[in-house]
Amino acid sequence: MVLQALYEADVAGHTADASFGWLKEEVGLPEASSAYALELIEGVVHQRDEIDKFIYKYAPAWPVKQLPVVDRNILRLALFEIRFGLGIPRKVAINEAVELAKTFGSESSPRFINGVLGSVMDEIEKTSNVSQEGR
Repeated sequence: MVLQALYEADVAGHTADASFGWLKEEVGLPEASSAYALELIEGVVHQRDEIDKFIYKYAPAWPVKQLPVVDRNILRLALFEIRFGLGIPRKVAINEAVELAKTFGSESSPRFINGVLGSVMDEIEKTSNVSQEGR
């Protein structure tokens, strides 16, 4: 539902939380799940410029605006979870993003999403190792 709300906001120009509001009502999402989903949506929206810089850095051949809308929003969601997230293990965020890409993206989406997020993880691990060595 988070991906659907982000997608609608991106395509139709609605606010993501307004898009989520009608989706939540349509599905009847429990309050705990609804609060978590809204937290993700607000996080992605709030950090979108920073997230889009990551997408540009790790997929420079693809300007963010030219990415398929589904791929762009899967990456935004996963990068929020990885870089700014709510305690979600990074590998879980990547796996979920790849599964979303398999379900909603094109044939090449899962590979593209996995490649971009794998590059992000490589840098995070490299940076983490360097900072640990400096102690």
